[in-house]
Amino acid sequence: MSLDSHVQELRKKHQDLSAAVEAAQRSPATSDHEIAEMKKKKLLLKEQIERLQPH
Repeated sequence: MSLDSHVQELRKKHQDLSAAVEAAQRSPATSDHEIAEMKKKKLLLKEQIERLQPH
């Protein structure tokens, strides 16, 4: 897998997780802990993307 395709895959996961967080925040059945965990994963993905991007 090339670096570009890997970064694209990470971006897709980040975007999907972002949508999941938004949906979870609108759902009363989702706990604050679950939302916090999703946000943490989203932040880790963002950090990975930033590390792999040429500056």
